[in-house]
Amino acid sequence: MRRRDFMKIIGSAAAAWPLTTRAQQARIPVIGFLNGQSLAEFAAYLAAFREGLNETGYVEHRNVDIEYRWAGGQVDRLPAFAADLVHRQVSVIVATGNVTTALAAKAATATIPIVFTTAGDPVGHGLVASFNRPGGNVTGVDFLVSELGSKRLQLLHELVPAATAIGFLVNPTAPSSQFETNDVEAAAPVLGLRLHVENASSEREIDAAFASFVQQRVNALFVGADAFFSARRDQLAALAARHALPASFGTRDIVAAGGLMSYSPSLTDAFRQVGVYTGRILKGEKPADLPVMQPTKFEFVINLKTVKALGLTISRTLLAATTELVE
Repeated sequence: MRRRDFMKIIGSAAAAWPLTTRAQQARIPVIGFLNGQSLAEFAAYLAAFREGLNETGYVEHRNVDIEYRWAGGQVDRLPAFAADLVHRQVSVIVATGNVTTALAAKAATATIPIVFTTAGDPVGHGLVASFNRPGGNVTGVDFLVSELGSKRLQLLHELVPAATAIGFLVNPTAPSSQFETNDVEAAAPVLGLRLHVENASSEREIDAAFASFVQQRVNALFVGADAFFSARRDQLAALAARHALPASFGTRDIVAAGGLMSYSPSLTDAFRQVGVYTGRILKGEKPADLPVMQPTKFEFVINLKTVKALGLTISRTLLAATTELVE
């Protein structure tokens, strides 16, 4: 072979290498991660999601990429973010936070697979046809949070049996709030409790609601299980402490910030399951064939420091049911 011909072959091959590399990179699947909150508020759950992905063989920056879209509490940005992910032709959209995020993703595409998390009935909200047979391009995890309102109210009553007037703080803009409200309002008279309901969807309205609770002389507080309240955990914990109100919350993070108690599904385990479902879809399974999952692990968390500050006593029965005591 002549040297000139040999150099032409080498040159042609060298020119093709970058194209081959780009083609290989293009085949790496991309996940669109849509969330109504911020990364700082969601870090622990994101780690659990990645853990689930890893269980199926996918590792971020190695054989899968993730495009993140954080709304930072501004849920009106979610539709535009969802549309952008569709425009980028991601392989799967993971819509997390609450049902508003899932609905924004579903409105944006009927073809790209969607894995959601929601704290409200996904069938009632029109996300899926049924739990066992979701149909279409959507499946995910239902936290059952709004359905646990009566159980949370019962636990609060057992921890603070002398409290009969309960302040109920609700975010009226949360799609699942009505489900939880119905559950709690049905349980209250059975337990001999009177509810005083106040709505709040901003920090100023939370302050106003607490002022109203003080005026109404409520003995304890029940805070709706909504991402909006989780994002304002410090404000809620501080107000409950200032007014010496024993308070029940829908997520553990507010108890860690100083709230009295919470009862909820294990959200870290739920987000791990979301990661597993996402990996299975990347491997070729269809959302329509993956039943909507429900939690199997639940957490009853009590803050001991807050118990002491309020002068409460935990019964042996409640202590045995507690999964975690926060110091």
